[in-house]
Amino acid sequence: MADAKVIPFDDDRSRARRRPGRTDGEAAAVRALPGPQQGPQEPQGAREGAQGAGTAPEAGAASAADASSGAAAEAGAGAGGGWERRLAGGLAFLRRRVTGDYEVDEFGYDEELTDQVLMSLIRPLYEKYFRVEVKGVENIPAEGGALIVSNHSGTLPLDGLMMQVAVHDHHPAGRHLRLLAADLVFVLPVVNELARKAGHTLACAEDAERLLRAGEIVGVMPEGFKGIGKPFGERYKLQRFGRGGFVSTALRAGVPIVPCSIVGAEEIYPMIGNARTLARVLGFPYFPLTPTFPWLGPLGALPLPTKWTIQFGEPIPTDSYAPEAAEDPMLMFNLTDQVREQIQHTLYKLLVQRRSVFF
Repeated sequence: MADAKVIPFDDDRSRARRRPGRTDGEAAAVRALPGPQQGPQEPQGAREGAQGAGTAPEAGAASAADASSGAAAEAGAGAGGGWERRLAGGLAFLRRRVTGDYEVDEFGYDEELTDQVLMSLIRPLYEKYFRVEVKGVENIPAEGGALIVSNHSGTLPLDGLMMQVAVHDHHPAGRHLRLLAADLVFVLPVVNELARKAGHTLACAEDAERLLRAGEIVGVMPEGFKGIGKPFGERYKLQRFGRGGFVSTALRAGVPIVPCSIVGAEEIYPMIGNARTLARVLGFPYFPLTPTFPWLGPLGALPLPTKWTIQFGEPIPTDSYAPEAAEDPMLMFNLTDQVREQIQHTLYKLLVQRRSVFF
């Protein structure tokens, strides 16, 4: 199998192709056909009476029948053409995958695979199972880089995937979210490859800054494992945001920080216990015990169908600060605290507004 072509992530990857429009000279000329030879002239009144008595209803019925059959034929052709186009597109996609004729950036991000396969697999969970409601997506810039900072919860990191679909499907510009993931993601078999293909990259300042300077939307969840692995009794209480590394990255890149609050993820796996010994043996940061897992086996890994809300807050600009501001610890502390407080306040507000965990 041929290798995929690697392109720099800041290259223009737009594949839009302009189709040439038709010119006036290419339009087909319509000519009037000569009528039949007319016989001897009949009295006008007799001719009109004959047409009104017989030919008019027949002609009307024939015209209606022709119109109905034409509409049915066009509908059938349109439906058949749609299936043919989808089949042709699917075959072309498979051919490109087999021959290696597709593009990935230097981080391993495969935009075509993400849009046509991975998003299609996640979208039913997003739309039908969790029924995600998105608010404030217009606060994400239409172009240029931005850092989305969100709370993290749910025992398993499904909230990052749902946020990725929310940005792609609801933003007017159809932007892609590049998530920063923990080291553990990139050492797990299968998960490592899928995460790279979906645009995830290692949560380090250097990679994040390069993506932001290239005009990408980058997502980070500063709580890390402390957020997704916290007990159910501490749900929706934000953990520490670290030492503000994400703020310094945004300051160096000069991009806005967009706070994001996610409600609904805390209840998908109510974590009532943590088997720490088993977690150390397996090399995991925690091993969750829920009312269904591991007692029900694989069935216990099914998340509860909670109702989600994702709200993107007002962006916090950073381009007005001097370049050396990224080295100011007090400024980083204040901005980190501002982002954290805004997310926490929005979480409480959304919790008060929701009617039920499941509806």
